[in-house]
This record gives sequence, C-alpha cells and structure tokens, in this order.
Amino acid sequence: MESHRRSSTKSVQSLKPTKRIPLEDDSTKASDALPLPLYVTNAVFFTLFFSVVYFLLARWREKIRTSTPLHVVTFSEIVAIFALVASFIYLLGFFGIDFVQSLILRPSTDVWNSEDDGEVSEVLLRKEDARKVPCGQALDCSLQPLPPSSPIVTAQKVFDENLVTVTTKEDEEIINSVVDGITPSYSLESKLGDCKRATAIRREALQRLTGKSLSGLPLNGFDYESILGQCCEMPVGYVQIPVGIAGPLLLNGREYSVPMATTEGCLVASTNRGCKAIHLCGGATSVLLRDGMTRAPIVRFGTAKRAADLKLYLEDPENFETLAVVFNRSSRFARLQGVKCAIAGKNLYLRFSCSTGDAMGMNMVSKGVQNVLDFLQTDFPDMDVIGISGNFCSDKKPAAVNWIEGRGKSVVCEAIIKGDVVRKVLKTSVESLVELNMLKNLTGSAMAGALGGFNAHASNIVTAIYIATGQDPAQNVESSHCITMMEAVNDGKDLHVSVTMPSIEVGTVGGGTQLASQSACLNLLGVKGASKESPGANSRMLASIVAGAVLAGELSLMSALAAGQLVKSHMKYNRSSKDVTTASS
Repeated sequence: MESHRRSSTKSVQSLKPTKRIPLEDDSTKASDALPLPLYVTNAVFFTLFFSVVYFLLARWREKIRTSTPLHVVTFSEIVAIFALVASFIYLLGFFGIDFVQSLILRPSTDVWNSEDDGEVSEVLLRKEDARKVPCGQALDCSLQPLPPSSPIVTAQKVFDENLVTVTTKEDEEIINSVVDGITPSYSLESKLGDCKRATAIRREALQRLTGKSLSGLPLNGFDYESILGQCCEMPVGYVQIPVGIAGPLLLNGREYSVPMATTEGCLVASTNRGCKAIHLCGGATSVLLRDGMTRAPIVRFGTAKRAADLKLYLEDPENFETLAVVFNRSSRFARLQGVKCAIAGKNLYLRFSCSTGDAMGMNMVSKGVQNVLDFLQTDFPDMDVIGISGNFCSDKKPAAVNWIEGRGKSVVCEAIIKGDVVRKVLKTSVESLVELNMLKNLTGSAMAGALGGFNAHASNIVTAIYIATGQDPAQNVESSHCITMMEAVNDGKDLHVSVTMPSIEVGTVGGGTQLASQSACLNLLGVKGASKESPGANSRMLASIVAGAVLAGELSLMSALAAGQLVKSHMKYNRSSKDVTTASS
C-alpha cells in the first residue's frame, strides 16, 4: 500500500544512484500503533473495525425494533464506538487520504493490475516515505531536500530543467524488486499511484536488466498520466520527432498550415513547394465521396447453405432497419450504413460500414457489430462467431476491398497549375510531368503489381501528418492508397493534377489526439476535438487536408524527378553534416 505523500518540487533524469545519503526515520508511522509486525497490526485493526461496525449495526437495529432511543447507549456500545473511531483513524493514517483520492480520480488501470505480486513487493510498497533527499523523476517528497555538498552532474543531456541523479533507499528497493522479478513492471503505476515515478523506476530497472543505457531517451517533460490506460503501456520515456510546417495550403478557399512530424529531410520543404504552386494558381478543391468505417467479423456454420441463409438475411433491404436499430445502440454517433457479405465455403464474412462522427471509429463500429452478432444468435443459434475481425475489413493491410469499396473517408482532390508556375516554381514543363506520371505512377506501378500504390510518395505525407495529429500511424497502409493523375489542359498550356484516396482513416477525438502536442497540431488546423455544429465535420475536414497535402507532395516530387533534381536536393537537405566517426555511441 502506498503511504501518504506530498508533491515533489524536483525530478531527475535517471534513477541510477550516484551519491548515498543516509536516511533517518524519525517520523511516527501509522503502523507504530502496536509493537507488532506490520501485517499483524493491519489484521488486528481490520478485524476490530469490521467487528465493531457489525456489533453497532446489530445493536441499533434491535433498538429500532424495540423503539428504544438511539442516544441511550450502554457501556459496551460506548467501548465499541471508541474502538470504531480508533481503528478508523489508524486505517486512514495507514492508507493515506491522497492514496484513496488517487484510486478514485485516476483512469482505470485494470489492464496493468498485478494478479499475484507477492508478499515481499507489498511490504516494499507499503513502506513510509521518510526521504530527506531529492527524489527520482516525479517522485514525491515528504520533507524539503537537503542541498548536496557539491553539484551532481549527469552525463545525459538536460531537456527541460537542471536535474540531479539521486535516488532514495525505498526507490532502490523497488527497483531491485522489479529486477528480481518480485514486482511485475506493468504493475508499478497501480501500486505507486504516480505514473512519472513508475516510469522512472521501470526505466532504471530496464537499464540494469539489459546493461544498456537509455541516456539518449528523454524522461522528463512528458505527462505520463495522459497515456495511462489508453495510449501506451509500460513507458520508459518518449521519442522526440521534429514537426515542420508546410503551407499555407489553399484548399476549398481556406488556408491551412499543415504540421508534419518527420525525420526525413526534404519532405516538408518539398511539400511546402507544392503548396506554394497550388496557392499561386488559386488553390485546390477537394470533395468527400464517402465516410464510413468498417469491421468484418467471421462466422461459421455447419453447412454452406446456412451461411448463405444469413447472407441473404443481412443483405435483404427489409431487414436493414432492424439491424440498424440494434447496431446504433452502441453509440449516439454510430449509424449503420450497410452490410456486405462474402462466403468462403461454410464461412461467412460480414463487412459492416457505419459513420462514426469525429472519431476514427474502430472501437465504435466493433461495439455495434457485437450488438448485431448477439442479436443474430436468436434466429441463427448454430452460428459460431470465430472472430470480431476476419480481415475482410480490412485494417492495416493492403487490400483490394479498401481500394474499391473505400474505408474511412474517401476523398478526391484536384488543382489546375498554370504553365508559368510549372516552369518558374516547379522548374519543369507540363509535358514532362504528364509523361512521367504515366510511365511512373501508372505503368510502373502496374508493372510492379501495385495495390493502391499508383502514386509517387503519398505515404510520406500521410504518415507525417498522422504522427503530428495523433492518428494511428499503422493505418497509413490503407490510408496511403492513392492514384495520382496528371493531364495537360487549356491546349496543353496548364496542368490538371488530382489525387484520389479511397480510404483515409482519421479522427479528431480519441486515441492520441488528446495528447498535448498532437492536440496542438489539430488546433493549428482548426479541427481540434469534436464538431459541435455538425458531428463528423472536423474529421472530414482533416481527411480533406491530408488529401490536399498529398496533392502538394505529389506535385513537387514529380517535378523534382522530371527536372532531375531529386538526388541533388537530397544531398543538400537530407545529409548530416556531422562527422559520424566522432559521434558518441
């Protein structure tokens, strides 16, 4: 159990002890109430507390039954009341008010709870905090830290404040417990009640177990509470990715500064050049063609005929309203759009499609599908649900069904680039771009057997925006499905360029979008959170911005290729000037 703690005013970058400072335990603990072992004292007061509560309730019930005034008490009842107060004070002092509040106010950590932590780890975590030295990263201190006699300097780069590497005796014991396998690493958050401290302890334990340093991985300057139970488990730090801005992108009459998180040189600069060319020609126009997230469970029957019976039932328009009512119970935003089925022998794949408001919607559609499967069990009791996802969705995998039917937001974006801009800004010609696009993006991709990859580098832009705005980066697989078209117009003077992207999967609520950095990038685009006026408007706008940025990136890269500038630009902007032979390992 966690003892009562106060907030610390200092944190550390590493828990590796560099200086030993003796601790003097001169504070009175709740467990000092009896000269007995801690677990015996706890058992005594637990038993006393519940016994007197039961006794008093029984006595008061008897008084109510016999119409005896409650304020008339006997000697035994007075003794019981005193025992109740004493045991309550002990338990309150032992557990700590802050610890109880943290259990009530913190997000759920069921997935990190330990099933069998062992008696030794419980004793370690129940020890009273009597620290008088600077604590570990985000660790609490009950007393002011003593200033060190000489500065303690770390070899690690300081990111946000001057830090010291001093750890307490209790932290050292917990670290050893994790290293020895007594305390599971995943249970530290729930046991300590402090996410930053748990991260620091886990980090140090990992360094000792592996013998590898994490000195280059930042620990401070991040809100670990914000990812608990929803974004990342067992954190030991965070990775820094620079965010650049491309734009302004003039799209549908509005300007957007597009945030792109990437470590690839030239990417932001190239996209920015494409945005400039589009802006000089009056901007781009985008159209949302479809908006529906999908989930496809796999069910099995005893015969192919029974599987066909369910297929006919689900695809019958007369049954759609009934299915929609059952499906839509899962959320006030989820609205069933349709069900398409595919049979493989006696196995049936059910591809549900639904709108999901401003959320990307995977969890939302999964809950709706589960409702329908439960409903179908009544009329199809022989239906065996093999899995909630049967890969006919299809999520995070290149699939023709997404390329043809779409998944998430389907968007087409176009622009007409004036011939002068092609020559002066893009440094090439309309004829060269049209020819290169046909031979590279169309013919070349067909020769390679591409599936949805009829483009130059759509995934570059998609992934950079996804990381910056808190999307799921793995979904760039289907979100990057794109066909780039270029055609000479106005008697061959100007260039018509377009990108068609059938499965852009984005959301502006949920997941990583609620983190501070990603939320700031969404705010920059004007699509932070859920749209109050029109549910789903923000996520649809984000999908259009992604398509517009891809259009700019395609236009610029294709121009560089046509002009023979690709290698030169990458040698200039994508090469490190540092001498790697002298870089520290």
